Amino acid sequence: MPGMSQDDLKALVGRAALEHVPRGDVIGVGTGSTVDRFIDALGAEPGRVAGAVSSSERTSARLRAVGIRVFEAGEVGRVPVYIDGADEIDPRGFMIKGGGGALTREKIVADLAERFVCIADASKRVPVLGGYPLPVEVIPMALPQVTRRLEALGARVVPRAGFVTDNGQLIVDAHGLVIDDPLALECRINQWPGVVTCGIFARHRAQLCLLGTEQGVQVLQFPAAPSGA
Repeated sequence: MPGMSQDDLKALVGRAALEHVPRGDVIGVGTGSTVDRFIDALGAEPGRVAGAVSSSERTSARLRAVGIRVFEAGEVGRVPVYIDGADEIDPRGFMIKGGGGALTREKIVADLAERFVCIADASKRVPVLGGYPLPVEVIPMALPQVTRRLEALGARVVPRAGFVTDNGQLIVDAHGLVIDDPLALECRINQWPGVVTCGIFARHRAQLCLLGTEQGVQVLQFPAAPSGA
């Protein structure tokens, strides 16, 4: 499929994700431009799902617009699958997420899911995480402390100007990190006082990735989670 645009690739994997959606269940749905294409595909098949747990106000509005019922996380004990995109994904299924600012709610919904299916175009596949700036959601009082800690790791920290998350918090983007041990760094940053969560998805990594390429959809399966994940 030579000559496909990035948007074409997103639509391709959005449609392919339907094959991993059990009929009649409530599923988890992430946030972002690739997920938007998945929601469009889901909306084209009325009644395919009983509803969805959404990771953002933006996603909730789009789901409702195509006739899909949105459930609160507390109404659902478990979902069979969570469909979401990634800003980067490495060969082990670890990801950086949060470019759209929904990282905390994305982790909450991912934690409800039996399976995380990542949908992405080929540009998101990387050998090592960190080329994409790492988002960190921060309580405003802790912003100077968290900034200093990230800088001590070698990051250039840029507050996301004029942006407030659905949780009412701030985001900083940490540029220039080489994340060769995602699980360790995720746990380290998340323990800092004032951090809501960081955008490393190692504890909640993908089990499967549908990668949009000019040759079609490439299916990436990832090995069992490491000890402690």
